[in-house]
Amino acid sequence: MPAGACDSHFHVFEPGYPHVPDPLYTFPDGTIDQYLAMTETLGIERMVLVQPTFYGTDNSLLVHTLRRLGACCAGVVRIAEDTSDAELDEFDAIGVRAIRLDLFARASWPVEEIIGYIRRMAARATPRGWHLQFYTPGAVVRDLLPFLADLEDTFVIDHMGYMTEDDPEFEERLLALLRQGNSWIKLSGAYRVAKYRPLSAVAPLGRALVAARPDRLIWGSDWPHLPDGQRDTGQILNLLADWAPDAADRRTILVDGPDRLFFA
Repeated sequence: MPAGACDSHFHVFEPGYPHVPDPLYTFPDGTIDQYLAMTETLGIERMVLVQPTFYGTDNSLLVHTLRRLGACCAGVVRIAEDTSDAELDEFDAIGVRAIRLDLFARASWPVEEIIGYIRRMAARATPRGWHLQFYTPGAVVRDLLPFLADLEDTFVIDHMGYMTEDDPEFEERLLALLRQGNSWIKLSGAYRVAKYRPLSAVAPLGRALVAARPDRLIWGSDWPHLPDGQRDTGQILNLLADWAPDAADRRTILVDGPDRLFFA
């Protein structure tokens, strides 16, 4: 692992923090101390805490974790549309650098309404030097590609586009988006994309993304790998060595990209 390597997508769960009324999964076994033990083993020196759906827009655990970890950790919040500017400024002061848009929860919306929501969130993020992160089903990403190609605000698409079925046309269009515009793609959630297939099924997409624009990619562990917390994070990290065999490309993805998005 290069010096300054960053895990750009992880979650933590601690007792005593309010969660959404009907979470999609039971309370996970994934505390910050467990996470830090893993990062020490793998040589991860920096990290980005992403607000999970379990806690909705209550970012109190994220705030407490960022304050505990300090400069080595940045944050990605989920917010309500009426969140005040003062609260966003407080987030910024402790290392928040992006807003996560849960488009799974809005997948039934017409595309025009989703685009309106994205524009409203971009108006909150971009003036602060933040970006948007899309937690989005692959089908919605596909529908948004024409809009995203012209979007002037910086954004990251989580989980490699999250298309769980083979769709060569989608992959070609996703690669075209990556090569131009303000898009970034997160090399995370390979097991989500593979679904019931072996992880090797995702390798062609991973290699294609690296070949297209390694300078617009970041890597994330997606720890603690919901809903299968028994996954080996080292095995997931080693996928990157296959997709990006060149050490310079791995440094670009693990160090330089996070520098630009989170730690500049």
